[in-house]
Amino acid sequence: MDLEAYAATHRDDWQRLHQLAKVGRLNAQEIDELVELYERVSTHLSIVQAQDPDGVYANRLSLLIARARAKLTSATGSPVAGIKNFFAVKLPYALYQIRWLTIVLGAAFIALALAYGFWYGNNPEMFDAMMPAESQIAYVEEDFVDYYSENPASSFTTLVWVNNAWIALQEVAFGITGFFVPYVLWVNAQGLGISAALMHKYDELGTFFAFITPHGLMELTAIFIAGAAGLRVFWAWVAPGRATRLQSLAYWGRQLILVGVGLVGVLLISGLVEGVVTPSNLPTWAKITIGALVLAGYWAYTWILGSRAAAANADADLEDYDGGRQLVTA
Repeated sequence: MDLEAYAATHRDDWQRLHQLAKVGRLNAQEIDELVELYERVSTHLSIVQAQDPDGVYANRLSLLIARARAKLTSATGSPVAGIKNFFAVKLPYALYQIRWLTIVLGAAFIALALAYGFWYGNNPEMFDAMMPAESQIAYVEEDFVDYYSENPASSFTTLVWVNNAWIALQEVAFGITGFFVPYVLWVNAQGLGISAALMHKYDELGTFFAFITPHGLMELTAIFIAGAAGLRVFWAWVAPGRATRLQSLAYWGRQLILVGVGLVGVLLISGLVEGVVTPSNLPTWAKITIGALVLAGYWAYTWILGSRAAAANADADLEDYDGGRQLVTA
């Protein structure tokens, strides 16, 4: 068989398949045409390979078939579009779904911290049972403030970021147990309240808030968000609704693990504030303003983009190809 003549006869089909394989988005008619040409050119390839398996036309058609197959089997959309959809739709929608639980956990945390603060503040002798007076003074006058400046800003920021991100991811992952999140929040609220009471004992409560508030506004909110995500996963198998417990757990787990991933970025910003802004020589009001702006930015992102995604009936779940389809059950 004359391969040159065969190629000339079918060149139009090959060129059309090449064009369709390059198009970013195909309509229904073009998809049907792509499938038909893919099958037809596959036949052409088998005929050409029988004549000249390592020839120019065999190699060219093999590459063309591979491109067409990738077009037919790959997920739609570009990586850039996927990243945009993650940050503009999926992540804010996942955060938006747990907004009220986040606020409830934040309120409970603050109430518990205040309770411990007032308890220890009204019973200062309790500190004497915990540590000697010299250690108390050292903590108030040196350790508390030096913690933020004893290491270079870059290394301190990284240390804080990794530690807080690890705590947040643990809350999301182990929230399914139901007790891990309350335990983490209780321990942190207890520590915060007792620390504030100790600073108050030596008339340094203003210093406490000056160093805690700038980064603490966003850092603590991130811990509340992670806790809310973990508890929502816990509730997914406690009260699965009309789905099976496994389906409900998988559905909410796939969505809310996005929260853990998103909080890595949120805590990076919080870590930058703690490592750079908190120990700086800026006025206290300026430090707190920066921290408040970071927190306001988060809530604006969550409320505006999240509500927009909810209004558009968006979903933070994976697509069918990655997340799998649910089995219909009675």
